[in-house]
Amino acid sequence: MARGNGKGSARSGRCRAVRSAAGAQGTRGSLYDDVTATIIGQLEEGLFPWVRPWSAALAAPGLPRNAVTGRAYSGINVLILWGAVIEGGYPSQGWLTFRQALAAGGCVRKGERGRTVFYADRFVPKGEREGSDGSEEPRAIAFLKRFTVFNVAQCEGLPENITAAPVPLPERELHENAEALIAATGADVRIGGAEAFYSPCADYVQVPPQPAFHHQIDYYRTALHELGHWTGHASRLGRDQTGRFGSAAYAREELVAELAAAFLCAALGIQPTVRHADYLGGWLAVLRADNRAIFRAASQASTAAEFLLACRSLDPEIAA
Repeated sequence: MARGNGKGSARSGRCRAVRSAAGAQGTRGSLYDDVTATIIGQLEEGLFPWVRPWSAALAAPGLPRNAVTGRAYSGINVLILWGAVIEGGYPSQGWLTFRQALAAGGCVRKGERGRTVFYADRFVPKGEREGSDGSEEPRAIAFLKRFTVFNVAQCEGLPENITAAPVPLPERELHENAEALIAATGADVRIGGAEAFYSPCADYVQVPPQPAFHHQIDYYRTALHELGHWTGHASRLGRDQTGRFGSAAYAREELVAELAAAFLCAALGIQPTVRHADYLGGWLAVLRADNRAIFRAASQASTAAEFLLACRSLDPEIAA
């Protein structure tokens, strides 16, 4: 699919070794074990891959996106690619596959290492469909596909519309966007007191007044964290919120809310300084006991963030 400019074959040859190496990546061991071990290692070292992932790199705030289609990555892929941005010090949140780089007229530089991202879905086997008499639903089987992607900074010859950095939003507009999102949810958000929490039984969010925060931008991340819990109510996304403090169920729900807040801050361009690390021990225990826990938490967090972001389009004042 490379453009016929005489350079395609040279680029293809120069990059063939990269493609072969990338295709073999992750063939050994369980991908769940590999990703979980990476996240656990980062947490043990005091690195929270979902807290200000751009602070240790050159990239602007934002969710990682496919540089060609513009589609944002979600779930565990966000954590994987944010970690790669930190490790590589990349100036971009844009990623693309080897073939997409070629099709765009560029190439992945020789020797560059790609990152494996995942696509999860379900399918119904042919035998299940044919053998079903309609009395019950055919059994669907979950599957996970792997793709290798590269940061645009690992490529050369890409057009400017792919490599151009996004223009950062003005600081004041960032605050207005967060306020608008909070209002658009229609949630019962109560300002006051010295603690931030969500009450599942009474279905309301409590957040201290903004001047009480040492860095006022942290008020928004805290509010978004609690709204992440709010999405789990039975009338909305229906997550299990029955866990008591210190239990595995409690830690799982806290991890979902933590990731949802991080995803929302990235989507809105907010750069908070706070770290919701109070539950680190519980998170580590959950991840060590279940190698798929971080996959589920990241998926649920993406769903929660998308639920909240969708509220903006439903608000007539914002839509206008």
